[in-house]
Amino acid sequence: MKMNKNTKKKIDPAGIESVARLARLGLSAEEKEKFGGQLNEVLLYMEKLEELPLDNVEPLSHVLPLKNVLREDEPRPGLEQEQALANAPEKRDGFFKVPPVIE
Repeated sequence: MKMNKNTKKKIDPAGIESVARLARLGLSAEEKEKFGGQLNEVLLYMEKLEELPLDNVEPLSHVLPLKNVLREDEPRPGLEQEQALANAPEKRDGFFKVPPVIE
């Protein structure tokens, strides 16, 4: 949807300034004009979408059916101490030995 002289403006320069301020953007005059035109096109398109008949459309949270693919959370045996420490670079008295964090 290209803007021409007959296209209705949906946002004014003050609105563009407000959006730029909220987004913490410092825009030059050229950027305000460019982005203002783009924002106007988006708003005009959104207005066009409002014309769609959506009375019989069910609300949804996702476009695809979702299914929980996680396994059941059931207790099961863990590693034996020797297995857990098998690849440890350093161990002492049955525990992992790590460098001190607090001096």
